[in-house]
Amino acid sequence: MMRKILVISTLFLLFSCKEKLVEPPKDLIPEKEMTEILYDLAVLNGMRTTNPTNLKNYGIETMPYIYEKYKIDSLRFVTSDRYFASEPVIYQRMYQTIVNRLEKRIKELDKAKEKKNDSIKARNEKIRDSLSKQNMSTTKPVPIKK
Repeated sequence: MMRKILVISTLFLLFSCKEKLVEPPKDLIPEKEMTEILYDLAVLNGMRTTNPTNLKNYGIETMPYIYEKYKIDSLRFVTSDRYFASEPVIYQRMYQTIVNRLEKRIKELDKAKEKKNDSIKARNEKIRDSLSKQNMSTTKPVPIKK
């Protein structure tokens, strides 16, 4: 008897976990496109927190920019986001893709910054060398009086 109750309750839990909390909307944004949207949001929100004047200088407001770029409206975005949030495995996969992409971009920017700094350093050394050579060639030896 106890075994039957355990089996029935286990089956009940398994089937209840399969129930969808939120049904996909009719105009669901595809997962790949939604991942792109969330990536852009992460970048824009990062810009807004680190240097908000950049967005103001270019006249960018985050959500209107997203709606225009992806040709969606706020309702479609919210319903799609709510659906994906109700699917933790899918949402986790989407955010992991975003994190990986951001980390890759950070590495690319760090390399570019390092390359720029190296070229500036090399240019400064050339200038310093040419100035020291110029000073050496224009300096006349001072005659010693006897």
